[in-house]
Amino acid sequence: MTPPPEPSKPHLDLRLDLERRSRLGMVEAIWGEHKSAAQIAAALEGLHQAGQVGLVTRVVHSKAEAVLTGLEARGHDPTTWCYHPDGRCICSAPLPQSDPERAAVAIVAGGSSDLGVASEASLALACHGIASDLVLDVGVAGLHRLLGKLDCLRRAPLLIACAGMEGALPTVLAGLLPQPVIGVPVSVGYGVSAGGQAALQGMLASCAPGLTVVNIDNGYGAAMAALRILGTSAMGLSGADPGS
Repeated sequence: MTPPPEPSKPHLDLRLDLERRSRLGMVEAIWGEHKSAAQIAAALEGLHQAGQVGLVTRVVHSKAEAVLTGLEARGHDPTTWCYHPDGRCICSAPLPQSDPERAAVAIVAGGSSDLGVASEASLALACHGIASDLVLDVGVAGLHRLLGKLDCLRRAPLLIACAGMEGALPTVLAGLLPQPVIGVPVSVGYGVSAGGQAALQGMLASCAPGLTVVNIDNGYGAAMAALRILGTSAMGLSGADPGS
């Protein structure tokens, strides 16, 4: 009987930026939404072979299953990567250990509908050994909820604020607290919210001095801005031993 053919290796029709962590202090990240499962698997395989942490953003559950199943069929340990449904990301497992001496970044979200974007930011930070605390459902429609969290937020070195609708949360935070604040407009809201455009323009027009704003739903971009501000380097990270 003829043995079944070996699974074909996904064609690596992309060029990984394996020097990014030495050049910028950031690990390579893969945009997954418009890539096939085979392309994502090839990228993760390439990063793993290079000893680097893998991070793929914007991956729906069904595609993530196809990616991980394909990697397992190629002989990889299924525990090498993990899918995080809240943030829609595939990451190396385990993630690097965070420095217990470093205070956690605070990721603040107006409502639970912002959880996906906030989780993406949290995972991107975790891939660089940076801990974060999620502070959810403290939108300005119930300002007392946010005011009750100010004491704990003051201890964070940096704030990432995710908000849809009119996007007022980052402005309020930047007017109350002295740390750097990175605003992330979220594509949540009725009608004229226009898929996050109202939140984006509101944040860009903020009167709070020094507020940084990234693109709509760009939790990953907010995390990378935070890394630059914090001056954190990922040069010592390794996909084979992420705790190093």
